[in-house]
Amino acid sequence: MDFEADLVRALQEDGRASIHSLALRLGQSRAAVSTRLRAMLADGTVRVVAAVDPAFLGQHVLAHVSVRADGSVQPIAEHLRGLPETVLVSAVGGSHDLVTEVRVGSMATLHELLARIRGLSGVVDISTLIYSTVVKGFFVSDYQGDLVIDDIDMSLIEMLQRDGRMSYRALGEAVRLSPSAVTTRVQRLIAGGVIKISAVEARGLAHRQLSMGVGLNLSGEDDAVIDALREWRGVDFAARTLGRFDAVATLVEPTAGALYASLERLRTLPGVARMESWLHLAVLKEDYARTLRPAAR
Repeated sequence: MDFEADLVRALQEDGRASIHSLALRLGQSRAAVSTRLRAMLADGTVRVVAAVDPAFLGQHVLAHVSVRADGSVQPIAEHLRGLPETVLVSAVGGSHDLVTEVRVGSMATLHELLARIRGLSGVVDISTLIYSTVVKGFFVSDYQGDLVIDDIDMSLIEMLQRDGRMSYRALGEAVRLSPSAVTTRVQRLIAGGVIKISAVEARGLAHRQLSMGVGLNLSGEDDAVIDALREWRGVDFAARTLGRFDAVATLVEPTAGALYASLERLRTLPGVARMESWLHLAVLKEDYARTLRPAAR
């Protein structure tokens, strides 16, 4: 068993899981889990944060943009990192040089953003995929549009976006409520799909985990492929898409050999007609924190 990998996976499913429940799940002592988690949080191996559901923020259009550059990609990457619409920016190896995930309110806004990206110095061309359905993603919840939040909720969300494991006592002291009252509010936000609290793991060639993006062209009935991506432990994101691919997925594995094995497994899935992949060399931005107050008011 890979202790750290299993611990991260458990935190991705429930970022606020107690040390006791994590220890039971992993078959480790509470002291071992607590020590390992503290070390991983301290050195940046993992962050546990809250993310607000895109639909709650009015971000109804999610897209994946691949960029080819002429010359250095660093200036383009720095510009993309600074855009409020981007949640992910990564330098990749493959047919493109950078990929970014953007979240906006409308197709018109997306077209305007894409025009700005095309106009950046050094950008040769871009290729865009629209997520029609996110089928697996640790930071996309299931907001149903029927929950209203107040200023206290917004304050709690802002603190949890910085530290998703902040204690209920500390949260309560910050908003002048009892721990039990704060617990009720946070659990309501999670159950209502407004936020999801999960782990963000450092990925890339300089880190413990390697990450690879995969674009799939499907043939015939594609539900079986989508179901396989949803259940596959090595897939931490998957979406149906509109564009040059029918679906995209992100594979995360600890070694190059494991990534190769995952690619081979994908190729043999019935319904996969063609596949293209790109290696995430360095994830330069992965930030799901968003300001709530201007939009909410």
